Amino acid sequence: MGLRADPTYRQRRFGLELRRLRERAGLSSTEAAALLGMRQPQLSSVEAGRTGLASERVQRLAQAEGASSQTFVQALIDLGQRSGKGWWSDYRKVLSSAHLDLAELEDGARSMVTYEPMFVPGILQTRDYAEVIHRAGYRPMGDEGRAAAVRFRVRRGGLLTGERPPSLHAVVHEAALSMSLGEPQVMRDQLLYLVELARLPHVTIQILPSDGPVPFGTGFVLLTPQVRELGTVVVSHIEKSLYLDDGEALSRYGDWFATLAGSALPAVDPDASPDVCVAKGSLGLLQRILYPLL
Repeated sequence: MGLRADPTYRQRRFGLELRRLRERAGLSSTEAAALLGMRQPQLSSVEAGRTGLASERVQRLAQAEGASSQTFVQALIDLGQRSGKGWWSDYRKVLSSAHLDLAELEDGARSMVTYEPMFVPGILQTRDYAEVIHRAGYRPMGDEGRAAAVRFRVRRGGLLTGERPPSLHAVVHEAALSMSLGEPQVMRDQLLYLVELARLPHVTIQILPSDGPVPFGTGFVLLTPQVRELGTVVVSHIEKSLYLDDGEALSRYGDWFATLAGSALPAVDPDASPDVCVAKGSLGLLQRILYPLL
């Protein structure tokens, strides 16, 4: 098998976790290669995500490390054995690897928590809202690229209504919902769509009010697969999103999200009684924003 010229984030992460496993075992790359019955340059390619590693060898390295749970080891093996070929592969020639990496992370997540200060989270956007965002975006895109990006974003949202959806907890700042983007119908339909999504048992949506505490300035999403240690934080940036995967970052962003959720209004509950809606919950605020748009 040839070496990958441009490994995906998942492939790089698999290699990174193997390197961390080796370092926790106190082995040099030469020693670990000998243990696994391979040459040191081969192991370096594995740790760079440029090629895979058989499950038996992953188990052997984990036994040398001795501290990782079998649940973690099996999850690591699964990470390395995933084909990486999903619906997002159809966009490989028209969208950046960052788009594809995020979709693959979402596909493998058991749970996601996300915070957005200025926009509706991408996975919750309607087609019309996504079109307005991409049309007015700061990054130049041709018509073909823009259309592909919109289709891609809508396709990501289909994960929430699929057969095995992850749990999603979103905190969105009021400013993101009060913007005038395109025709009034665009925001009206987007807000109504959020209410409908909130009916799903695995979706929680809260609004951080403008008169609340000082908001966290940057949007992010924390994606957690079957084990927490293999989670990833994706921090939004206009040019290139930042991927964080060390234990301290996962804990830090998890704590920050908990603080944001604790400061936000009670979650949108479309089935709540009118009295509860008026009591300054997220649904009540959504209704007040919606009223002028109806």
